[in-house]
Amino acid sequence: MTLLRFDNVGVAYRGQTALHGLCLDVGAGEIVGLIGESGSGKSTAALAAIDLLPAGAVRTGTILIEGRDLASLTEDERDAARGGAIGMIFQEPMRALNPLQTIGAQVAETVRLHHKVGRRAARDEADALLERVGLPASKVAPSRFPHQLSGGQRQRVCIAIAIAGNPRILIADEPTTALDVTTQARVIALLVELARERGMGLLLVSHDLALVGEVADRIVVLKNGQQVEAGPTRQILGSPQQAYTRTLIESARHKPERTAPAADSPPLLDVRSLDRNHRTRRTWRRQPPVKAIDDISFTVAAGETLGIVGESGAGKTSLLRTILGLDRPDGGSVTLDDADIFKLSRQDLRDHRRKIQAVFQDPAASLDPRQRVETIVAEPLYLLVEPISAAERRARVEAILERVGLTPADADKLPHQFSGGQRQRIAIARALILKPKLVVLDEAVSALDVSIRADILDLLACLGREFGIAYLFVSHDLSVMRAVTDRLLVLQNGKIVEQGPTAELLASPRHPHTRELVEASPDLDRVIAQLV
Repeated sequence: MTLLRFDNVGVAYRGQTALHGLCLDVGAGEIVGLIGESGSGKSTAALAAIDLLPAGAVRTGTILIEGRDLASLTEDERDAARGGAIGMIFQEPMRALNPLQTIGAQVAETVRLHHKVGRRAARDEADALLERVGLPASKVAPSRFPHQLSGGQRQRVCIAIAIAGNPRILIADEPTTALDVTTQARVIALLVELARERGMGLLLVSHDLALVGEVADRIVVLKNGQQVEAGPTRQILGSPQQAYTRTLIESARHKPERTAPAADSPPLLDVRSLDRNHRTRRTWRRQPPVKAIDDISFTVAAGETLGIVGESGAGKTSLLRTILGLDRPDGGSVTLDDADIFKLSRQDLRDHRRKIQAVFQDPAASLDPRQRVETIVAEPLYLLVEPISAAERRARVEAILERVGLTPADADKLPHQFSGGQRQRIAIARALILKPKLVVLDEAVSALDVSIRADILDLLACLGREFGIAYLFVSHDLSVMRAVTDRLLVLQNGKIVEQGPTAELLASPRHPHTRELVEASPDLDRVIAQLV
């Protein structure tokens, strides 16, 4: 039985076509993957299905929900359909949840809207739903607020809300983008289980081909708002017919050309017995500090790329902040280029910061939207001992912009005038303008499309060879780590549980936590091998 049908659906925003001629069906108990890059129309299709397109959007074609034309429904009938016949899980759970309401109250509100029961019955049903999605009251109280939960827990609350009305169709729009691999695996397993168990149709929207390939029955590929290819997963990933689909698969499997550092390269970064405690909030009962970093030691050689992996809360961010000198450790040392950064004077530390720069996960958040690119990229130049003229500053900015694949004219633009991949290139230009010896990358490619990610990884590899830069690469994506790192450190609860050459460690993990990460990580090569 077809639960959701798109028949020649198009959407335009202010005359600009975002979706054109989309045709797809989702049947009972079926999982359909909708894949494509940013701007392909994936999210527009998801919003159109639940009639949540922004004001001013013009939709053409027909969308049928259980045989009913969405456009023919009254406003009350559409409200009943949202959450009742069709539910939706949004990409960013923190933005989808009400920060002023407890999680129990938010789930109970949906129950009351669609089942017309009393407050007590709604509360009991909300508790049961939260337990169903892995949040039992004994571990996560319904009285908690969203900010008191982890990213994976918040996404589970969104799933509980989405299924509270017993929908026949569930749309998941990039539901695991910001989650670590084990949490991602649990969330996807839960969605698949709900679809199979309830006979619910699931439309999984994602740019992650490996993730979709592991669970989807059929795949629809979008490009620039148009359907490029559609068919069974085995056909789309195993023997794609269209050049664009083949390009997506090649980009997802891409490995940049890299040069391994010399075996006798001296250590550039030396971290020894590092400890970092997080102080708990003061209450009447004194709580012991939480160990965020526990006796961590490692080195990074000049020109080497070291990867750090681990679940949320493993200590990755605390470790990076300490290495960057943003937090002081409670013990141990961080030596960069033979200088202990926590023993330097203020002036010496300012001079030392030229040797280490950072690129963060979200370029839209790390770039000042009010400043032009020239000002943003030139910001680290204030660390120079001798000031430079405006003309020389402009020349340096234009040179590094060209080096990262942008144009000199881009220096006069604002960040919002660029795509996500271009903004990340600007962030890389800012990090490299001083030609540092070490660049720290914190999930720098996790939110990028596969083709843009391939371009950025090629760029980093090329710049690393040209300038002799060492990279400290943090990511939850093991396929990226396999492609770009020489060695891996695996963190759990603030400790290194395993380390070694990347290829060896991922092929034969020894520690149970490492094996769990490897097994939970989607692998496109493995998926294609199983399909073929």
